[in-house]
Amino acid sequence: MMKTDVLIIGSGIASLQLARKLSSHLNVMILTKMSLVTSNSYLAQGGIAASISSKDSYEQHALDTLEAGRFHNHIGAVKNITKMAPVLLHDLAAAGCAFDEEKNGNWSLGMEGAHSENRIVHSGGDETGKKVIEFLVATMPAHVTIKESVFVYELILSIQGRCIGAKAIMADGTKKCFIANHTIIATGGCGQIYEYTSNAATITGDGIALAYLAGANIINMEFVQFHPTLLYVDGKTVGLVSEAVRGEGGFLVNESGVPIMADVHPYKDLAPRHIVAQRIYQYWKKGESVYLDISKVENFVDRFPGITALCKKHGINLHNNKIPVAPGCHFLMGGIETDFCGKTSVDGLYAIGEAACTGLHGANRLASNSLLEGLYMGSELATYLNERSKQKSETTTEAKTIHIQKKFKSLPSIKELQQRTMASVGIVRTEKTMKEHQLWLESYLNGEKWEVQTACSEKEAWQTYFMVLTAYLVTIAALSRTESRGGHFRSDFPQEAESWRKQIVLQKIERNEGVSDEPNKIAAAT
Repeated sequence: MMKTDVLIIGSGIASLQLARKLSSHLNVMILTKMSLVTSNSYLAQGGIAASISSKDSYEQHALDTLEAGRFHNHIGAVKNITKMAPVLLHDLAAAGCAFDEEKNGNWSLGMEGAHSENRIVHSGGDETGKKVIEFLVATMPAHVTIKESVFVYELILSIQGRCIGAKAIMADGTKKCFIANHTIIATGGCGQIYEYTSNAATITGDGIALAYLAGANIINMEFVQFHPTLLYVDGKTVGLVSEAVRGEGGFLVNESGVPIMADVHPYKDLAPRHIVAQRIYQYWKKGESVYLDISKVENFVDRFPGITALCKKHGINLHNNKIPVAPGCHFLMGGIETDFCGKTSVDGLYAIGEAACTGLHGANRLASNSLLEGLYMGSELATYLNERSKQKSETTTEAKTIHIQKKFKSLPSIKELQQRTMASVGIVRTEKTMKEHQLWLESYLNGEKWEVQTACSEKEAWQTYFMVLTAYLVTIAALSRTESRGGHFRSDFPQEAESWRKQIVLQKIERNEGVSDEPNKIAAAT
């Protein structure tokens, strides 16, 4: 058994921001599933949105966020985070993090989809996530201990129901208990439950499943963002082609070279992501490929070194000025319900980053608001925990644990799970396919299948189980919302319904009857 003051599960931008801002008298431990830099944050090609320009304002940034989120956002979260965006960036810069500049020394401000102003700050061109994460790792304070290749499979609850740590499988296969005053889930979203995704291989919904099994509120799981432009090679998506390419003049065309977004939305190729993804999907259904035309992008190779390297790796000839693209799962707007400090409905358990749902993104995330939210929530939770650390410790070693009644006698192959989830609760959804998927998932969750999964370690079994459970949460939430909004599109309910705006699908193992008024919550049958 190991003890620490603060236990952070995950190593993305929210996790590292939290760790760097926690007081030096606190013992902080980060557990990460693979390496410290294996995260969606590290892969992020886009930048960080902030109202830096004199022509811009946080109010306009907030309005753009609300429009992209189809007004399902939490107003307080939108206001607080967009207002703090410039402060957070200047804080990083003052600490030594470099951002791309113009010749006059001002930060370069890029344009991305659904933004009304140039407000995207980059570092290293299309390698912002990589540069920022490397900076945070390099400047991590000495009181932070990092343990890599650690898989957390269970949260530990005290007799009073407070989260006091986690159980994990170590790199050598042994198991350890980590006891902490405060336990933070920062494990990212769930992109790997889909066949096509931009997400890191480690992003399998673990943290959301852990929190759900511990009794935490899970909300907005139906809202999954599909990025329109993943590099598509030999029937597979192999990496992200940043929206910033379209911001610099790239545009989508069909096999004949005809632009496909011209008459679809006033912003054309820079329309909100769900609109662009659905448009590409229409061509896919007809068996027609879609390409990103980069003929009008100046100095593409210099401007986008990461994408250039990705294309060369997969044999794409950029001299043809056409990059084959396909939409894939990119970001989860829902997750573990938290307040603005990261507190969940379970005492002692917190969530930040993509695993959490603050309400900032609503039904669809505005481009480059994800790294921003991670910086903000990491900072806010650090402030809260630093204040709490002045109080008496609440840690106890007397504990009960959440036991899952499953011996993993049966689990689907990950490939089959990904394909079925993509087909059933992907870009376009309908009641029939989702109900079929629900029944298929329940056959595993309820232990109705008894085939033995061979060549599967306990760690792999837990991860697959978490993927099945997370896919189930997405499916149930999507079935519950009988409208289309943002990242949730149902062909049998293709329009937004005013009665559903601000209505939240709440999923919890043991639901309480009392729920808050803002926004309303509708309990799904889980």
